[in-house]
Amino acid sequence: MNRASRPPNSGNTRPAVPAGVAARRALTPAVAYRRRWIALAVLAMADFMVILDASIVNVALPSIARALGLSPGGLSWVVNAYVLTFGGFLLLGGRLADVFGRRRMFMASLAVFSVASLAGGLAPSGAVLVAARAVQGLAAAVLAAAALSLVTATFAEGPERNRAMGIWGSVAGSGAAAGVLLGGVLTTSLGWRWTLFVNVPIGVACAAAAPHLIAESRAPVQGQGFDLAGAATVTAGFGALVYGLVGASSAGWSSPRTIGSLAAAAVLLGAFVVIEQRARAPLFPFSIFRHPVLRAANVIMLPTGAALLSLFFVLSLYEQQVLRYSALDAGLSQLPLAVTIVAAAGLASRATSRAGLKPTLLVGLVLFTAGLAWLAQVTDTSTFTAGILGPSLLIGAGLGLAFVALTIGSVTGTAPSEAGLASGLINSSQQVGGALGLAIAATIATAQTTRSLAAGQAPAAALTAGFRLAFLAAAALAALAAVSALTLMRNGDPPPAPGGDIPQVHDTSTKAAR
Repeated sequence: MNRASRPPNSGNTRPAVPAGVAARRALTPAVAYRRRWIALAVLAMADFMVILDASIVNVALPSIARALGLSPGGLSWVVNAYVLTFGGFLLLGGRLADVFGRRRMFMASLAVFSVASLAGGLAPSGAVLVAARAVQGLAAAVLAAAALSLVTATFAEGPERNRAMGIWGSVAGSGAAAGVLLGGVLTTSLGWRWTLFVNVPIGVACAAAAPHLIAESRAPVQGQGFDLAGAATVTAGFGALVYGLVGASSAGWSSPRTIGSLAAAAVLLGAFVVIEQRARAPLFPFSIFRHPVLRAANVIMLPTGAALLSLFFVLSLYEQQVLRYSALDAGLSQLPLAVTIVAAAGLASRATSRAGLKPTLLVGLVLFTAGLAWLAQVTDTSTFTAGILGPSLLIGAGLGLAFVALTIGSVTGTAPSEAGLASGLINSSQQVGGALGLAIAATIATAQTTRSLAAGQAPAAALTAGFRLAFLAAAALAALAAVSALTLMRNGDPPPAPGGDIPQVHDTSTKAAR
């Protein structure tokens, strides 16, 4: 009997090495290098789908309302249900990936997201669609955190990770613009249901490729049990926070609903802090904030995310309500912005490696601020070439640089055991910032439009006045992010010392052989 064929516990001999593990060990450096970048493509595609889904249904909302008979209030929940569960479960999703396995949670969340997308596309009523969107958001929270933590575990800190984050940043920055574009194309050509059906083949393809390209990893087990109290309070707290912010523009900032939601969020998140300080195995070890670059990246992401999502929200409304663009035209108009983000993100990884994190981030945020201020000069008679194209190119360049730098900063200096936690944290910062930005933009635009109408302005001019003020508010948020970067950000932490946390890697073929 040769060694490979002996049973696992035959005498004192070592267990046989499973074929899959042996093959993985035998990979040449060139093959391993290619496999890492193909794995990155799979992870980035999955994350792109998640970001895309936050905006892809926006241009399809009128078609959805007609098909399912939804009222304006019910229609808003087609978007809000996704945003609410996505924002509420991000931090929990990151920790689940660390504890139960990042690839496992990545694949499981892909499956749930794909099934929910199919259910939403087939929805016979508004209630079913809203429920499907809520499940999509929950799965997206786990998926986004697991995917970024897998990128962190796959690429060592330094130039190679910076290149990977350049690709990742281009996906994150361009996803919202691409969602508007693809949503317009699909709604016009195939119908609104395809804005959901499109996720199914992407999810299936990524889930099928993951076991062959991505090694399993998880954080070393610390303590015993799972922090259920912490998980419940942080999820409910973030959910209440996002709910209050999302509904503030329609219900009013002084309404009982808004005040009650924000107060509940404060109580729940305060309880979460107390629970985590006493828990034996905390869901969120606050020691992660010892990394100054990570801490600064999350602070800066709040106003950056607020400016970004308010931009896409207001720009889409301006184009369709004032310039009378069709859904398809509104989507196509944002193609230059998306392409510029991708191009700038490709340069950002090299700029970060050469010039440093802080200069790259500052240049990006200054360009982003300038582009938003320029966009605030539009009128009710502006053309695409004269009023939108130039600002879009400037904004795209700024976002490409800023998002890559922030993504790199969000995991700089962290140990492998903190990858999922850091990923969930930066996504939470972006999502909470985005909800705040949407609420501010909608409130400002509505209030200014109402005042302009009362003063006797024509509807198009009144709408434009509201949108211009909202663009200026977004520019102010981007400027706040730039000032925060100037005062808080450092160029980077030193890499972890040798002998630090090592991710536990488990090959699927090992389990198959047992």
